[in-house]
Amino acid sequence: MELDLKDYLKIIKKRVWMILSIVVLATVATGVISYFFMQPIYQASTKLIVNKSNDQVGLSQVDINTVNLNIRLIDTYKEIIRTPRIMDKVVAEYPHLKMTAEQLVKTVKVSSVNNTQVMTLIVEDPSYARAASIANAVSIVFQDEIPKIMKVDNISLLNEAKDIENPVPVKPNKKLNVAIAFVVSLMIALGVAFLLEYLNDQLTTEEEVEQYLGLPTLAMITKMRPEDLQNNHSKQANEQRVGGRSDVKLNQ
Repeated sequence: MELDLKDYLKIIKKRVWMILSIVVLATVATGVISYFFMQPIYQASTKLIVNKSNDQVGLSQVDINTVNLNIRLIDTYKEIIRTPRIMDKVVAEYPHLKMTAEQLVKTVKVSSVNNTQVMTLIVEDPSYARAASIANAVSIVFQDEIPKIMKVDNISLLNEAKDIENPVPVKPNKKLNVAIAFVVSLMIALGVAFLLEYLNDQLTTEEEVEQYLGLPTLAMITKMRPEDLQNNHSKQANEQRVGGRSDVKLNQ
């Protein structure tokens, strides 16, 4: 049987406390974990430009073939920068980083924008100062080593990772985590409510009997709690006492 909007609202109203409990519990738990238990991760980055170091700035004519060649070389450089040839050199020249070449490869990410000569080297670490040191070290070593590997001098460092007094972590995004937890838990709670209603084959009201069976309700047996029975017995006993006293007065 198809349900209309009123039926859906009725199901939600029937199980509103269960839905609210799931949503509140999931949202609060996510907020506590995000704000108090998850370790913040900071990001530092440097930018490298693929261009001849002896090119003059402000030339009236630009060699488009050279620019296109530099753009195509970026994919090659992105692979070279993550090879042991570069990372082993970083480990040897910067021992204070206390990282192996394998760890550096997993830590360093290189990205570029299409049709540009700029590469961005990104490092994430629980310490911003450490992330900046790693990004600068890898960039400097790569700039020094690429002429020996490719026999060209076309890498320049645009900007280093700067020291920041109060860096802002990039992970975790606490507010986003809480918002996602709220939305997901709400969807799950609604799904559970509708599933329980679908599995429930009991008829509890006159309207449901008439709706699903098409039969009128002749009588209803109410469900009584133990305290209701006790209250009923007490009421009957009080009525009997009052009635007995009235009979005594009439006899007198």
